[in-house]
Amino acid sequence: MFETLGAFIYRHRWPTLVLAGVFLLASIAMLFRGGDLTGGTIHGTEFERAQQIAAAIQGRSVDTTFVAVFHHPTLDARDGAFHEAMQHALEPLRTDPAVGTILTPDDAGPFLAPGMINGPAHAGFALVSLRGELKDALHAYPEVRAKLRSDTLSIACTGHVAFMNDLDQTLEHDLLRAEVLSLPLALLVLLLVFRTAVAAVLPVGVGALAVVGGTAVVVGLSRHTEIAQYTINVCSLIGLGVAIDYSLFTVSRYREELAAGHDYETALVRAVGRAGRIVAFSGIAVGTGLAGLLFFEGSYLHSMGVGGAVVVALAVVFALTFLPALLAVLGPRIHAGALPIPHLGAREGLWHRTAEWVMRRPLLVLVPTLAVLLLLGVPFLHVRMTGADVRVLPAQIEARIAYEQLRTDFPDQAANRVLVAAHFPAGPVLDAKRIDALFDFSRRVAKLPHVVKVESLVDGPDPDMTKEDYESALLDPPEVAAPLLAMAKKIAIGDHDLLAYVVTDSAPESEGSRAIVRDIRAHRELGDGAILVGGPTALDLDTTAYMLEHTPRAVTFIVLVTLVVLFLLLGSVVLPIKAVLMNGVSIAGSFGALVWVFQDGHLFVHEGRPIEPTLPPLLFCVLFGLSMDYEVLMLSRIQEAWERTGDNTRAVAEGLEKTAGLITSAAAIMVAVFGAFAFASVVLIKAVGFGMALAVALDATLVRILLVPATMRLFGDLNWWAPRPLVALREWFIVRLRRT
Repeated sequence: MFETLGAFIYRHRWPTLVLAGVFLLASIAMLFRGGDLTGGTIHGTEFERAQQIAAAIQGRSVDTTFVAVFHHPTLDARDGAFHEAMQHALEPLRTDPAVGTILTPDDAGPFLAPGMINGPAHAGFALVSLRGELKDALHAYPEVRAKLRSDTLSIACTGHVAFMNDLDQTLEHDLLRAEVLSLPLALLVLLLVFRTAVAAVLPVGVGALAVVGGTAVVVGLSRHTEIAQYTINVCSLIGLGVAIDYSLFTVSRYREELAAGHDYETALVRAVGRAGRIVAFSGIAVGTGLAGLLFFEGSYLHSMGVGGAVVVALAVVFALTFLPALLAVLGPRIHAGALPIPHLGAREGLWHRTAEWVMRRPLLVLVPTLAVLLLLGVPFLHVRMTGADVRVLPAQIEARIAYEQLRTDFPDQAANRVLVAAHFPAGPVLDAKRIDALFDFSRRVAKLPHVVKVESLVDGPDPDMTKEDYESALLDPPEVAAPLLAMAKKIAIGDHDLLAYVVTDSAPESEGSRAIVRDIRAHRELGDGAILVGGPTALDLDTTAYMLEHTPRAVTFIVLVTLVVLFLLLGSVVLPIKAVLMNGVSIAGSFGALVWVFQDGHLFVHEGRPIEPTLPPLLFCVLFGLSMDYEVLMLSRIQEAWERTGDNTRAVAEGLEKTAGLITSAAAIMVAVFGAFAFASVVLIKAVGFGMALAVALDATLVRILLVPATMRLFGDLNWWAPRPLVALREWFIVRLRRT
């Protein structure tokens, strides 16, 4: 099949290159057109339902509202000049069609206005809500923000939409910097491997084409479905790494065939025939891992799975079509640009001797190697998880600057709030029994550890007011207090819903805040109504619960599909199980190191924070496929030697000798590409790059060089065992496949 493809590409090399060029131009046009990328959203959670109720009552969504913090070095914020300067700066926004509402201290009313001004700190803030959904707000925010200027006051903006906008810009910068770093590093490794400029440049070119095309497809999809900003970075990272790897396999095999004395056409056909199977299976392996992300429906991991599958598919297609077409056109020029670089590969027979050395003492190698990997994984046992917020941004980014200003000058406004949304079966919301229930709820929750206060209709400034006092005031307000109570009801009551806030003195990701949310959710009744809980802490708990619920299905799918495919490839039951276990050990080591560095704050991380809940399943799904790539490359060559010699020990030594150099080179490229993303500014992307680079490094060294030979020596001929019914089923399948 693949040899036929190679012959076809050789005969139609120019049309193939033209089609690739057209695809590239179309991709560039799509990138210039842009898309509608969103934040990392998980739909269907209790957090989301609670926030929707709050948005309906208050007339603005937290997701589409930003906080504009105004500051002057000397002017008292209570001064009329300060107020005038604020209003003047906000004036252009009042006529902007993208702006829904603007809430300033002047029109906030007596309940909110005092908290929006800090005279001694020379600071005040306003709330600006944008129209439409988050996508619409993100599209409109840059232009709205550009209109918000003042010659008198400094202005900094934060809030969810501001955070997402600044995150998007930071991710674009990180992506550009990572590619600027990774491409030269990958090229350097390829120069050391091939020692000719033309052969080294080809894989980088294929990688760039796959990334541009994959990114364009993802951007185009974002116009029709939700695609998170992170998807672009992850797709670029995966696409660049696998495309260069696949090209490395193909070019290496092509040069081997030329060195064996074949003419250029025959060499190309044979190279595509041999390397094509490896590339195709690798694509299936990585695609299987990414398909695991499709089990996270309703979350942005699902879109990452789609985007990742697209870019991997393009990497496979270009490695099997565009690259052979280039090789066919180049012909003898594949050797052009020879460089005076000494051959840095292993000395002849080194890998063979290494395998024999390991297999002479398998237990002595296996036990300490496993111990090292398991020791690396130990920190994962105390992993803590929290969602990404504005604190993942660098300190010099505006949304982070404004957040820190808000936390310093308006600590009460910046405090962690747990949203409580009570839904009642019928209106009106307020009656005597419901007021009594709200009063009891408020007084009970106020006694919980880390609760500073409860903000609700039954928590007025007078602590001596009783249930009866609140019943009288809310149901039959005195004429003097009626306007104030009407304003309070307007921001706290809907047709069937009621809002309250629990203010804590602990961070959203702290165990203290989580205990508060769990306690409230354990007692959901509020009279005849039911409570929903929102806020940052609830989001963390819901996200973690979502991941724990969906991850087992994704892992089961990936493992089972991998076992089946490996059995069909190798005809063994033992080797697929062993391969899955080896993958699990190397991934566990990288997970532990991830916690030690990013959560515990070691090495280059000075501000440790809990791990993003989506990171472990994302890394598992990606890394499982990438690790299986190297496993299959090695086991395929070992299988060839086993079928020829029937000697397990000799087969392992020959297989390692044939593949170790290629695996080392491919892993070095992957580490260079992934490692470049570890220099990103955004913590999540930094962690993804670091985790993937470390996992690949562990897999290509400790696992492939030490664990695989040691375990295969211990299992001996049992490596190749399979029950007869399964063997017969495999043979039937292969025959049918060949006929097809």
